[in-house]
Amino acid sequence: MKFLPPLIVLLLASVAHAQTYTVVCAKAACGHLKLTESAGRLDVDYSYRNNGRGPDQKEVIELAPDGAWLGYRTEGVATYGARIDESFTLNDGRASWRSPVDRGDRPGAGRELVYLPVQASPAWAGRLAQTLLRRPGQRATALPVGQVSIERLQTLKPAGAGYEVGLYAIEGLDLDPSYLWLREDSHALFAQVSPGWGGTLLQGFEAELDRLSDAQKAAQLARLERLANTLPMPLPGLTVIEGVRWFDSQAAVLRGPSDVYLFEGRIAAIAKPGGLNGAAPAQRISGKGRTLLPGLVDMHAHLDAGALLLNLASGVTAVRDVGNSNADLAELKGRIERGEVLGPRIAANGFIEGKSPFSSQADFVPDTLPDALAAIDWYAAHGYRQLKLYNSIRPEWVKPMVAHARSLGLRTGGHVPAFMTARQAVEAGYDELHHINQLTLNFLVGKGDDTRTLLRFNLPGDKAADIQLNDRRTQDFIALLKKRGTVVDATMTAFEGTYTQRQGQPSPSYAMVAANLPAVVQRSYLSAEVDMDDAKAARWGASWRVMMDLLRRMHAAGIPLVAGTDALPGFAFQRELELYVQAGIPAAQALKIATWNGAKYSDRLAEIGSIERGKRADLVLVDGDPVADIRAIRRIALVVQGGRALSPSALYQSMGIQPFVRSAEITR
Repeated sequence: MKFLPPLIVLLLASVAHAQTYTVVCAKAACGHLKLTESAGRLDVDYSYRNNGRGPDQKEVIELAPDGAWLGYRTEGVATYGARIDESFTLNDGRASWRSPVDRGDRPGAGRELVYLPVQASPAWAGRLAQTLLRRPGQRATALPVGQVSIERLQTLKPAGAGYEVGLYAIEGLDLDPSYLWLREDSHALFAQVSPGWGGTLLQGFEAELDRLSDAQKAAQLARLERLANTLPMPLPGLTVIEGVRWFDSQAAVLRGPSDVYLFEGRIAAIAKPGGLNGAAPAQRISGKGRTLLPGLVDMHAHLDAGALLLNLASGVTAVRDVGNSNADLAELKGRIERGEVLGPRIAANGFIEGKSPFSSQADFVPDTLPDALAAIDWYAAHGYRQLKLYNSIRPEWVKPMVAHARSLGLRTGGHVPAFMTARQAVEAGYDELHHINQLTLNFLVGKGDDTRTLLRFNLPGDKAADIQLNDRRTQDFIALLKKRGTVVDATMTAFEGTYTQRQGQPSPSYAMVAANLPAVVQRSYLSAEVDMDDAKAARWGASWRVMMDLLRRMHAAGIPLVAGTDALPGFAFQRELELYVQAGIPAAQALKIATWNGAKYSDRLAEIGSIERGKRADLVLVDGDPVADIRAIRRIALVVQGGRALSPSALYQSMGIQPFVRSAEITR
């Protein structure tokens, strides 16, 4: 199957049905989805730009009159530059497919099969939904792997439409249901939305985004509310974790064995084993062979409802959200605090982006300095403690913005704005720098280099290998960070695959957990963000090693580090700590970064971040000793959050993930 020549497509379009959708990023149009449908064939053109990046993709889907999938073809460029080139055919009962990550051939394949591409447009999801709705039981076997099913959750009537649309949930594509909206009169795609981000909507109905998002969020939250009523194990009265080694995060050492007592959601006492004979606990948890840690703090999250349980299952009991819809995040935070849904404790940074053709859409995208200062006023009035500035902030704004924020008691950090270096940002008053690539760019950017584009990823890959970390320029920069007390949120896991993974190879960040994930998700992690030949792989791999060494040197110099992900919640946090140890940071220090530092630099150290009498009982019980072997951080036997315990096994199973260890028993 091949794409037709442009002239033929143009002629066919005159007799084919064409439909256009608008891609909306936050509140602004940022791209398109164009469908041209003729007998048995759907041609798709999908493209958008947000934050200076996005895909350019074309698809062809061929279907039989009975809905059987006869062919699929897609070409283009993915968000970070990887080539999209994938196809599937079903001929005479033989299914064949090839993609950048795999290829296969299955004789005797039935016409009931559907094909799951590595990267597909919303149009593919819409056509998959139509197929499933025609199948018995509304489910199908998928190629190359998996089972998918669909369920309608609710309907509503869009303003100005002569039909209703339904919200449908597709199971089997990810760790959580995948949602989309279909017309009820034809089951044609109406919209696919991502609450808090935007969506793809039928042209003319862009104003319905908020309404659809609200309805979809309600459906997601209803599912989470059901789980919140069944998964937690209340810890009434007094609970003791007996004979456990526990991590003193301030000193970064293991102590004990001790009995750790919990009462009314707080740490009540730490005593030698059996030392409190008259305590009479209502619950007992064995700590033998286990290590008790303070709850982990992810300092670089972009939280949504789908991330809540995955964080908790991985021991992340608190997050700092560094960029989100302010209203959506406030609503989610309120639901967590009221106990309506399970989730980590949330602190938020105030996100501000400058207006440009490359802007990341957000609540505040000022075009003038007075507007930027007014945004800071809003965040200060609403209780925020730190700002995150982004790529399109104008360099000349940084110093007055930082000064204004500081006068109101707010810290400032984030990305280094385009046409500025990290050193200049720190000299202008930045309290914190985000992302290892942003720090690496300090030594690489030249006048006129526009890091609002993919250059901010590609330049470190191409050139970081040439950085001399022992030279005066590098040492002076590290000394400046030390002198100013600049916090670094390196998010190493977010870049590990970018600089080291080749197409078809397991993700280096998730290979160690992949066997426990659903098969469809396992396949997705064979897809690299960028294409590499041997020369590029060698070059970018060398650059990655320089970035890892820079991380080690910053820690050795005493620069405060915090652990953040900006990637798959939970699992990426665990990998972040492993990468710190690989870089040469002792495991005990990595654990301090993940607990004490996270609480300190999100202004929550009075409540969380260490195992101390009177602090919240946000705790993680780990099989083994992560100080001796950081990989033990993945063997979580129990999570305690306030007055309740959570079984990681049960949390994982609710997402289709096979548990890693047996959960600790609570005896009463």
